[in-house]
Amino acid sequence: MAGYRVLLLLSTTLMGMTAAYKHVVFMHGVLAGIEEFTPFVKQLKIDHPGTNVTLIKAYSNLHSLKPLWSQVGTIKAQLTAVMNSNPAGIHLVCFSQGGLICRGLLSVLRHNVDTFIALSCPLAGQYGYMSYMKKRFPKYVTKHLYKVLYTKAGQDISLGNFWMDPHHLTQYRKYSQFLAVINNDTDKGQSHTYKQNFSHLKKLVLIGGPDDGVITPWQTGHFGMFNSSEAVLPMEDQRWYKEDSFGLRTLNVRKAIKMLTFSGVHHTKWHVNMTIYENGIKPFLT
Repeated sequence: MAGYRVLLLLSTTLMGMTAAYKHVVFMHGVLAGIEEFTPFVKQLKIDHPGTNVTLIKAYSNLHSLKPLWSQVGTIKAQLTAVMNSNPAGIHLVCFSQGGLICRGLLSVLRHNVDTFIALSCPLAGQYGYMSYMKKRFPKYVTKHLYKVLYTKAGQDISLGNFWMDPHHLTQYRKYSQFLAVINNDTDKGQSHTYKQNFSHLKKLVLIGGPDDGVITPWQTGHFGMFNSSEAVLPMEDQRWYKEDSFGLRTLNVRKAIKMLTFSGVHHTKWHVNMTIYENGIKPFLT
């Protein structure tokens, strides 16, 4: 009888532990799909048995180059359905361009996301040549890309939506239909709404590293960005942080932001590197 009671207690405890894990939503990066997170999801199900996972299937591969607000608009319905089914809250893990989509979602939705993990995401924008750009803009170098991206046609490409040329801020504010809007750098922003929603997060985990080789500067993954002299200013020195335009300073004052830096990881390896999973992902998915 005593042995039975021990087994019953153990069973009940394990069931309670399983039920404690929040639903995790994974958002892939540019020119990719749900397969990006296969290693992490496989290991997570071993480490946190019973965890429910949703992999966003929308806008895979070439479709990921579509305007970011279009992607946010479609994915919003999927995320809302997951949140409604999990009133205790969910976690959001987003890679690369997917982090900007998640920023948009967290800005426009009154969400119940507990933790947002941004895995090497150009959160403060991009100013540097990406490998896939060479096929689409072979004649342009970084300093001239604004001529293409800061146009109506350029904003029909996802890259144009988060291109942040520190030498052409007037054009950036005029033409950027996504990054400038969610940063409240234009009169199209909705500062109060974005701040209220984004700062509803309980924890924001920012992961990046100096050997990324794709997102530029790599500190954009920590909300850092170039100034007009191309010196990288940290998050705390950005205008939208100082003015708390979308709630980032609110989160930091609350000590809700965790910045993690890992060396030796190229951009294409973040989502398959198990050291990153063990130290930067798993600890925050409880």
